[in-house]
Amino acid sequence: MSDAVPEPVAPSAAQETGAGPEPQETEREAHEDPGYEPAAPAPLDVPRDPTGNAEVDARLARLADADHLATDGHVEVYEDVHRGLRDALTALDARPGPPVPPSPYENRS
Repeated sequence: MSDAVPEPVAPSAAQETGAGPEPQETEREAHEDPGYEPAAPAPLDVPRDPTGNAEVDARLARLADADHLATDGHVEVYEDVHRGLRDALTALDARPGPPVPPSPYENRS
């Protein structure tokens, strides 16, 4: 094992004068195009089959609103639909069911 430090390599004549190959572009610079415009929003055309529940179907139809928004606007629509579907599901638990039939063992005095 040696304690010797390697000597720095002197730049070539081409590097000193600026002649020679251009420095490589970074990946980001290579993909940036000053004239680039993102594509306009387009419908995804995802089929939505009716569920038979008007409230749920209305919420699912709201998903079509995201088709006309840029990607950063989708979150608001998805959160609204999720909230509405959660409320509809919670409402199923809150609705009163059919009355319970009287027990034949009930004391009738």
